Amino acid sequence: MEYETLLYEKEGEIGTITINRPQALNALNSKVFEEIFSLLQDVEEDDDVKVAIITGKGDKAFAAGTDIKELENLSCNEARNLAMLTRKAIDKIEALKKLVVAVINGFALGGGCELAMACDLRIGSENAKMGQPEINLGVIPGSGGKQRLTRLVGSARAKELLFTGKAIDTPTAHGYGLLNEVVPPESLIEETKKTDLEIASKSPLTLELIKSAVNTGRNLDLPSALDYEIECFSQCFATQDQKEGIEAFIEKRDRFLGVNKQIEEGLT
Repeated sequence: MEYETLLYEKEGEIGTITINRPQALNALNSKVFEEIFSLLQDVEEDDDVKVAIITGKGDKAFAAGTDIKELENLSCNEARNLAMLTRKAIDKIEALKKLVVAVINGFALGGGCELAMACDLRIGSENAKMGQPEINLGVIPGSGGKQRLTRLVGSARAKELLFTGKAIDTPTAHGYGLLNEVVPPESLIEETKKTDLEIASKSPLTLELIKSAVNTGRNLDLPSALDYEIECFSQCFATQDQKEGIEAFIEKRDRFLGVNKQIEEGLT
């Protein structure tokens, strides 16, 4: 399927979604969010793809925010409808049964930051900037910017970023917990794919259960979250991956040879 605002490339077990509006610093509009939702549905149904990457075209921006032209002259109802459309696409990232990695190659502001925060991992270029500058436009983030930001960095830092609208550099974002890793721009995709290939080598169902346990559990009280974790743990034992994994570990076969070696070295 051809997309107006996105590029999609599949390389082995990795599917790469690229926001393709470099002339507008990959600003996000209704069409982008509609197409992201549609493409993610296809990715979810593709058994060959184990990990999805989301990035932006060029080296200046992941997504510099929501397209301001689309916000002009909106009524309250129209603003609500736009936020619901945006949320539908961003929530799809978080709910996707496969892992999604944001490759932040420049500005990730406003809606771009919200999009990145819904991903499971975020790897940033050394020249990336992240933030929620909506207050400078007289509005607030409307698609998870407050809620996900608070859960990732804590309420005090989230309030600081939301109240000031400032963009932070990659060392600060990494220190806050917004980024998992910071790498040089020239090796951003290469390093990300190394991580993705490592993840893709794991059991798909186990990855899905981990993602579900983390995402669902953080919205529950601790006893309920622990109960849910037990359910996810027990489901692993209905899979062939679990049986193969345990046998390979015991027999020190290739699949778990590296893990065995690490354990043995730790015990000596």
